[in-house]
Amino acid sequence: MVIAGVSGSGKTTIGSLLAERLGWDYAEADSFHSEANIEKMRSGTPLNDDDRLPWLRAIAAWIDDRLATGPPGVVTCSALKRRYRAMVAGGRPGVRMVLLDGDRDLIAARMRAREGHYFSADLLDTQFADLELPGPDEDVLTAPITCTPDETVAHIMRALSLTLRH
Repeated sequence: MVIAGVSGSGKTTIGSLLAERLGWDYAEADSFHSEANIEKMRSGTPLNDDDRLPWLRAIAAWIDDRLATGPPGVVTCSALKRRYRAMVAGGRPGVRMVLLDGDRDLIAARMRAREGHYFSADLLDTQFADLELPGPDEDVLTAPITCTPDETVAHIMRALSLTLRH
């Protein structure tokens, strides 16, 4: 499962909580970035498509490994553009994509409150500019982020007919 959304939408919180509830492996998208990408974002410079390509390929490889070797997993990835979603989830039977959906003001407030993250709230506008909402032909579940993380995870599990690990 891929948990997608703009920076600050709660991908790490929701993804890790969902993986824990399901008993699945978890991978954080940030761990797939090169040091150069992290430094670029830390300096306030948005990534371009060329910067993101190796990162997206690494996430796709992690997904392929989960599909080939088991155990299932949850990975976070902004997946802002349709072609990014196709790269990480397209053509992979059984891979589900969830887009965390919230308005810019709510997400900006969350970003200002978090500490120790290299992604500056100043870059949020570039994320929303790049965001292509899923079309009706994409199999993407949209999950609102206006409730608690527990409620968001429960919504995702219900919508995808997932059950807690025993």
